Amino acid sequence: MPQRANVARLRSSAPVILPSLLLCDFGNLEREVRRLEEAGVEGLHLDVMDGCFVPNLTYGMPIVQAIRRLTDMPLDVHLMIVDPEQYVGQFSEAGADVITFHVEAVKNPRSLLERIRDLGAGAGLAMSPETELSRIDGCLDLCDLILAMSVAPGFGKQKFDEIALDKLRRLKQIVGDDVMLEVDGGVNKTTIERCAEAGAGYFVVGSAIFGKEDYGPVVRELTQLAGRR
Repeated sequence: MPQRANVARLRSSAPVILPSLLLCDFGNLEREVRRLEEAGVEGLHLDVMDGCFVPNLTYGMPIVQAIRRLTDMPLDVHLMIVDPEQYVGQFSEAGADVITFHVEAVKNPRSLLERIRDLGAGAGLAMSPETELSRIDGCLDLCDLILAMSVAPGFGKQKFDEIALDKLRRLKQIVGDDVMLEVDGGVNKTTIERCAEAGAGYFVVGSAIFGKEDYGPVVRELTQLAGRR
């Protein structure tokens, strides 16, 4: 399946900078995707917000479909929504390679992780900063990816919360290289090295990339800081 191939592609490429398209120029979406490809980006992060689980509202399946038509890069879709069980099938059909939902949004994360895997996509589980690591006990064997939020979900340009570093260190001790460890929120040139040292291999980056005249130098510098020499 193409989705599993793209999950394997992500696994083999760490460290990976994942630009969050939340801050891109949606009026020139194709141009933005091409600029990111030319910059050497190896995957894209799509933040789906419903205005309920988090206060903000972003986009849904049509944008994922549009980006899927534009690129074969792995698409890492982060669902910040209530009732993700109702929508994972549609996001899989739209082209999501990894589908990540919040443990705070579901009663039975194991069954949803299993369903995502059955759809052929990579299964991801996200935790907000205040959520204890114990909340995902009993789920790690079904996770392709775990996302430690380093800001409150729902807003860009927030200050990095170092509580994510402790979670990443503990997760790295538990899962080793079996699960992709991702960090999202306030990741930039001053924080990315500490995230990598704590165990992250996948770094969601927004404002540190978008708004720059040339994405290439920023992506290369962040990748070097994250550990790829």
